[in-house]
Amino acid sequence: MSKPIIVGVDNQRGDAHSIRVIVAGGGVAGLEAVLALQALAGDRTAIELLTPERHFTYRPLAVAEPFMSGRVQRFPFSAIGADRGVRVHRDALAHVLPDAYMVETQEGARLGYDVLILALGARAVEAVSGAITFRGPQDAGRVRAVVDSLRRADMHRVAFIVPPDATWTLPMYELALQTARAVRLVAAGAELTVLTPEPFPLAGFGQAATTEVEMLLDSHGVRLHTGAEVDEVAAGRVWMGSGGSFRVDCAIALPQLIGPRPRGVPCDRLGFVPVDEYARALGVDGVFACGDVAAHSVKQGGLATQQADVAAAVIAADAGVAVTPRPYQPVLRGLLLTGETARFMRNDHAGEPELAEEPLWWPGAKIAGRHLAPYLATHLDLAVASTR
Repeated sequence: MSKPIIVGVDNQRGDAHSIRVIVAGGGVAGLEAVLALQALAGDRTAIELLTPERHFTYRPLAVAEPFMSGRVQRFPFSAIGADRGVRVHRDALAHVLPDAYMVETQEGARLGYDVLILALGARAVEAVSGAITFRGPQDAGRVRAVVDSLRRADMHRVAFIVPPDATWTLPMYELALQTARAVRLVAAGAELTVLTPEPFPLAGFGQAATTEVEMLLDSHGVRLHTGAEVDEVAAGRVWMGSGGSFRVDCAIALPQLIGPRPRGVPCDRLGFVPVDEYARALGVDGVFACGDVAAHSVKQGGLATQQADVAAAVIAADAGVAVTPRPYQPVLRGLLLTGETARFMRNDHAGEPELAEEPLWWPGAKIAGRHLAPYLATHLDLAVASTR
């Protein structure tokens, strides 16, 4: 039975004129949801953040860490919570009890909600056996070791692999281009190869972006094989589904993403939560799913923030705010790090795709979240030094 959200009466939290919103997950989608709700609904919502992590980690810059050209920023949730007036529960979601409008945490606590936003992310697992799986900051050191080995001429042939199930391929092009730049003066004989099942590199950004990436790879001496589906790396060779193979000393691959399969919420076969065009979880009332946990075909930080914005608008409208929610219509934005001049790419699938060396959005960050990007840019004082 659907539980109505009624503004102006006591709710689960007991606060008049507010609804209790629990945001489960402290990644990009979770923080964008918190900031968007505060911007839209103000004191009509009482927001609590449930996350097992100590820090919000700005993961997209992990592709720059192996080359000492950038570092992953970490923001303590305690500092964010204090700054935004949001209660933070240092715990993980264990079970959703939708009939009772409650969640159970791994430590056994039960928290009531009027609205639940699932922003649990996804689990990155090995997609290509025998390759180094690049999942983010935790694997930056392994990539750095490969770069150092190329510089010392301990290895010569490195493959950068996009697995068949990858939906966001840009990081692999960034790793290949930055590796090529890092070693070209001391390891001119290095053989670097990108293998991707895509018919064209970064085709989602349009023809101009594809052409630009192809030119960049060529100018950096990186070979490109499109339409290539890699099975495994074994015995010093990359083996492909077509039966072909070639020699390598090392291979780096993107992961496969597996859904967290939250208990109590309908999920698809991979553990992702099916949603409608307003980010509402199908088959359960009062629950939204945003970001990688949601069953969208492309999983990327900027798109996760757009889904969170949609959910926030629906919740704000239900709380009596004069806002008209709009369905999720993704605008794809990507910042390609090359080791030299970055490329900004944008495609809203309605007009002509854009490509530029100057920012196409503000601030010109990797994740173009409407609320998250400006917040992080203006609160760098909250960040703590990386421990990696």
